Amino acid sequence: MDPTRRALLVASLAAALAASGRGGARAASAAPETGPGHDMSAFPPEWTRADRIAMVAYPGFTALDLVGPHHMFTSLMGAQVQIVAATRAPVVSDLGLAITPDATFDEAPRDLTVLFVPGSGEGMFRALADPETMRFVADRGARADWVTSVCTGSVILAAAGLLDGRRATTHWGAEAALEPLGAVLEPARVVRDGNRITGAGVTAGLDFGLTMLEILRDRDYAMGVQLLAQYDPAPPFAAGSLDTAPPQIAKMMGAMFEGFPKRAVAAGQAARRAL
Repeated sequence: MDPTRRALLVASLAAALAASGRGGARAASAAPETGPGHDMSAFPPEWTRADRIAMVAYPGFTALDLVGPHHMFTSLMGAQVQIVAATRAPVVSDLGLAITPDATFDEAPRDLTVLFVPGSGEGMFRALADPETMRFVADRGARADWVTSVCTGSVILAAAGLLDGRRATTHWGAEAALEPLGAVLEPARVVRDGNRITGAGVTAGLDFGLTMLEILRDRDYAMGVQLLAQYDPAPPFAAGSLDTAPPQIAKMMGAMFEGFPKRAVAAGQAARRAL
């Protein structure tokens, strides 16, 4: 983690500790100070863990699906967070933002704490049709402590056989694709079923990320990171779901996804047969 950002995180978590009454006991294996006035020795030792987190990138992925959770995961002290792809060449997202991977699929750790898969629209179909991407997801997901996704990333997980009989969520435009691929649809912001954690569409990645911080550390840690990010949403419109959007807006946007679930099911089933 960048030293400046770590120092800010330390300050934020220190406030959480003070509020929770946990700041009095000093850890025996204290980490050194990260900057003036930021003494990490008051932190519980379990807050620093050597998590291995792989975040899959593929051509046309939705950037915010990955960037929101990446912000949260890289706030985990001690964690190794890698964006992984077929090669180390920059991967261009659906809207043109290029991300440079940290490792290739071959270079990524064999055994992971967290496997994460972002979603996309057309990019998802490319991922489903790419044997290398699907083999990586199926292989690492079979052993990872936590198998996770945001948006239509859950369609990719389902096609890899990782959501069979599991409750999961996805973007509202793809909900009809999950059950034909073996999952059990639960249309919620974040869904946990055992060690499978899935987030709904795009911005749900922030809620997903905070959920993962609580799971991998604890609630105080997650709330400290939330405060540091000033994640206190107050959207100017109540149109963030099919339930709250005006009917004419829901109809207009829904038309964009006509036929999408059927295509996703066909592509997912083909990917699963190929595996």
